[in-house]
Amino acid sequence: MTILGKATLEGTRRYRERHKKHCAPTYFRETDELIASSIGIGSLVGEPDEQTNALVVKAIVESVRRGVNLIDSSISYRYQQGERSVGEGIQRLLESGETSRDELIICTKGGILPYPEKNRANLFYEQYVKQSNYNINMSDLVETRYCIHPEYLRDQINQSLTNLGLQTIDVYYIHNPERQLTDITPNIFYDRLRDAFKVMEDAINAGQIAAYGLATWEGFRIPPTSQKHLDLARIKSIAQEVARNKEDRFRFIQFPLNMAMLEALLVPTQNIEGEKVPLLEATYRLGITPIASYSLYQAQVIGQIPEIITSAFGNNLWTDCQCALQYTRSAPGLLTALVGMKAIKHIEENLSLTAFPTFEREKFQRLTDSIVQVLKSTGNNTI
Repeated sequence: MTILGKATLEGTRRYRERHKKHCAPTYFRETDELIASSIGIGSLVGEPDEQTNALVVKAIVESVRRGVNLIDSSISYRYQQGERSVGEGIQRLLESGETSRDELIICTKGGILPYPEKNRANLFYEQYVKQSNYNINMSDLVETRYCIHPEYLRDQINQSLTNLGLQTIDVYYIHNPERQLTDITPNIFYDRLRDAFKVMEDAINAGQIAAYGLATWEGFRIPPTSQKHLDLARIKSIAQEVARNKEDRFRFIQFPLNMAMLEALLVPTQNIEGEKVPLLEATYRLGITPIASYSLYQAQVIGQIPEIITSAFGNNLWTDCQCALQYTRSAPGLLTALVGMKAIKHIEENLSLTAFPTFEREKFQRLTDSIVQVLKSTGNNTI
């Protein structure tokens, strides 16, 4: 059965009101249209098997019970099993009456083939190139893994809606679009992106998605001279061009941000009206909402954060994961820091942060300065 509706300001406010007695005042953040938890749950981690599916379903349910109302997935996660597990978790929550659809912000992604590596190119050919009902060629496939052809994205949106069991996806990302730039020139890439955005706007008009964006790896964090660099201002202008009355729904971007990957904070990779600024500053100026992925650096922070850094967090945080997540979600302007969780003990550990305020800007800056000094002293990209 399809779950009707979408996240709304009224619904997400209701969720906050129900949970705020257990949460610090800075735990929830507002956009113009939604209120989101500053910690979101991802669904990437694990194998594509029934055991992992069951764990992810339980993790979704438990996280929403404990104050998480932003859930992130992708059709490529565990070969569609990530989305299906998210959908089952949402269904259980609604059936139990613990939450309602308009309280939850459901995000997913398309543009990466959701097949195992060994036969994904063949499956793509059989399903999309060989079939006469698609006008897709093998040249639309990059690195045997990435495709943002309009017809392919339409199909992926429909499949994600089926996997999730939803009428409407709240945020739909084009997944790692910068990988297209390994095969094509920037001008061709931005033309392809324009066509992809037309699909997004059509899906909005059809009620299939409520907003869209780009979920990236390196594209926004690397300098303009790099092959895979993405120009956020240019991308926003393309969205405005294809939208009705220039009122586009390109509202979100996702990118890695953590103690070892500070580019979005510090490196001026974006040009806004002739001024070079870091990514987070660019999102603020362009009215785009940033969401952090890789918040715990895939748990590589465990045992690697020196005492000179952890001591600055105080006595309330007792694990490296808590310190890392507290740091990322305190970044100025950030809506949500995503963390993959499927074990209840990790949910308890990470969501204990709901009771703690995020750092004020001055303390966050001092911590950032200290982290930079540690990174420089090690000569590595990690703490």
